[in-house]
Order: sequence, then C-alpha cells, then structure tokens
Amino acid sequence: MSSAVASGERTPLLPDIYNPHKSRKTTTSKSFREWIKDPIYPAEEKTQIPTKHEIAQFREPLCQNVCVGMLREGFHRSFAELFELLQRWKEAEEHPHKLQTLQQHLTRAETAERAGQYGEVYENHLFLARFFTEPEDEWLKHHFFQLALHSARKLKMDSGKREAEANLHMGQVYLEKGQLELAREHYEAFYHLTLGREWQDTSGHMHHSRSCEELQRVYTLLAQTLLQDKHYADAIKMFNKAYEMAKESGDRGPEGEAAYHLGLVYQSVGDQKTAKQFFSLYLEISTTLENTDSLGRAYEAIAKSLESEGKLAEATEYLEKFAEISLNSKQDRNLKKAYMCLGTILISRKQYDGACVHFERAYEIACNQASVPRLQKAQVCVGAARALSMMQTYRMLIATHRRRNLQKVISWKERREDNFSAKSQSKK
Repeated sequence: MSSAVASGERTPLLPDIYNPHKSRKTTTSKSFREWIKDPIYPAEEKTQIPTKHEIAQFREPLCQNVCVGMLREGFHRSFAELFELLQRWKEAEEHPHKLQTLQQHLTRAETAERAGQYGEVYENHLFLARFFTEPEDEWLKHHFFQLALHSARKLKMDSGKREAEANLHMGQVYLEKGQLELAREHYEAFYHLTLGREWQDTSGHMHHSRSCEELQRVYTLLAQTLLQDKHYADAIKMFNKAYEMAKESGDRGPEGEAAYHLGLVYQSVGDQKTAKQFFSLYLEISTTLENTDSLGRAYEAIAKSLESEGKLAEATEYLEKFAEISLNSKQDRNLKKAYMCLGTILISRKQYDGACVHFERAYEIACNQASVPRLQKAQVCVGAARALSMMQTYRMLIATHRRRNLQKVISWKERREDNFSAKSQSKK
C-alpha cells in the first residue's frame, strides 16, 4: 500500500471549487463543518441590501429627493432657491426632466460662484431662462433672466457685454408683461452699455443698433398711451425720441415708420405744416425702399392734411395716386379706402356724380370682403351721393320755371325713375 493510502489521505476526483487555481495534488478535502462555514457563492455575487437613501428614491416624492440630494451634497443656496420656486410651482412633480435640469444648473451655478467664476454663473442662469419656453413656464423664464442680470453685474472682465445682454432680456420680459416704464429702464441701460461698442449677436446684428430699435418701439408704445390720455405735448416729445432712435439705428425702414407716427400726432393737434414735413419724409423713404404699402399710407396722410387746409384739388391728386398704387399692387382694402376718401372729397366739392362713381367702386370691393360694417358704410355713401345728385338736378329744374322742366318733375313723381342725375341727363 502506498504512503498516501497509509496516511489516510485521498486524492480528490474533481478540483476544489473554492480554490480553482490549486493543483489537484495539493488540494485537500474539507470536513463537513468547514463546508458549512464557507459561503455557497463568491463574495462579489452577494446580494446587496439597499440603503435607506436608495429606498427613499422610490418611496419619497421626487421634489423631496431632489432637495435632499442638494442638501446632502452641500448645495444649500441651490436648495433654498429651488425650495422657494417649489412653493409656487405646484406641478413640478409631474415634470422630472425639468426638475433634474434645475438641479443640475443651479448646483453648477453655485459651484461656479464659490470659485468666483461669474461668467459661468451667468451662462447657467441664462440656460435655464431659455430652457423654460412653454407658456405655463413663462414666470420661470422671467425669474432666471432676472438672476442672469444679477450675476452679469458681478462680472467685470467682459466690459459689461453680458450685463448689456441681460438688460436686453429683461426689457423683453417687461415688454411682454406690458410694463412699459420698466422695459424702457432696461432698454436704456442696454443702450448706454452698447454705446461706442462693436458688440454683435450670433446673427451679426450690432447690439447698439438693436438697442435703438428696441427703444424706438417702447417709446412709440409709451407715446401712443399718452396720446390716448390726450397728453399731446408729452406724446409729441416721446414720438420725437422714437424718431431720433430710429435715425440712430441706421435702418431707414424704422426711420420712415417713426416719421409717419410723428406726422400723425402733429396732424391730430392741427399742426398740418409740420405733419406734412414728416409725411413727405416718409414718402421719400418709402419711394427709396419701393414699399408700396408705405407709399399708399404716405399719399393718404398727405391728402388728409391738405384736405384739413382746404386744399381739396391737391388732396384729390394725392388720393388718386393712393388709388393707383393700391390698384397696381392689388391691395383691395387700401383701394376701397382711397375710393371712399375720393368720394368724400368730391361730396364736399359738390361733385356728386363723381362721388357716386367712387362710392360705387368702393361698394363693389366691399362686396368681396368679409366685413359687414364696411359694406353697409359703402351702401349708405352710394345712396347719399345719388340722393344729393338727384336733388341738385331737381332744384335746378324747379328754379328755371320752364314747362318742360316741370313736366320732368311731374313724370318723376309718377314713375320714380332716375331722370335727374347728370348720367341720365347725358343719355338724353
């Protein structure tokens, strides 16, 4: 018998599963107790027991988990900001993507602020402002534009460029809310920060030109409000500011529009001479830009001023130009307006038959437009012009005292036919 057998040792048939790298010759068998003590599976395959934090991820509301996560990681300022927003944002739980985006960029902003990197703080706040684009999130957009402005003011390394852009955004925010004075305040800050700078936006548009355009718009809106309240002197000052901003922008289109509005306000206070100066400038710019719609408005406005001065023949010439350009450009609404104005002027000049022709043309156009009030107005004007034309001839026939004329009057009373208008007289 061999020594191995004599010593009671056995060579295992299979390799030791707990020590696979051991050779079969050095592997020894284990007692039953040793088998019981050893695990059945390797250590790396043990089932991990979830922590209390991991359980909370499933059991607690998402908002609570996000806030607790911020506090656990030491972002106390971000937590306070988010917690304040959640007091108003009751639907936050339904938008996990929005919540996660808020958490991500608020914590990034706080990290950057601790390092004094205010440019990165600004970019994160600006990202969040642009992220919330849906109508129900408008208040969030406004909130983060405000935060972007605060962070931009702390940044001194870019000569105020980000602060200028932030003021532009805030001007837009207040303009959307209808708070014109606050919009004006931020647009004026944008204007002064961009003065003398060559800054551009991503499309290549100069920031300073943009500031002039935005100020022109808000000044015009403020002026119109003053005009409605009959504060004419203040309205004229505000319209003049809008005109100066339009000129400074370098864009002739807005300059023409500003001149037109300024002309209208001078026209409304009876200063027809000054009004015509601005309307003539508007006409010149519109001709240069080949803008037919603006040309028509210029002709109409000049004609109205001339009519107010009693210069009816000149007013008629401008209205005829208005009608011609509207006809050529197929602007039926403007063409109808031109015919109505021509008819009104011819009525005032007692040229009733000519007025009737223009009113009838306006009526034909109104029949094709979906506007009952305009159609009814044209009908009334046609009827009035025909009646005035008839009455003019009727008075003439009565005044002459001739037998033939009296017979015409009697015949008209019997048949009620149109025997008096110049058109019917010419046929005879």
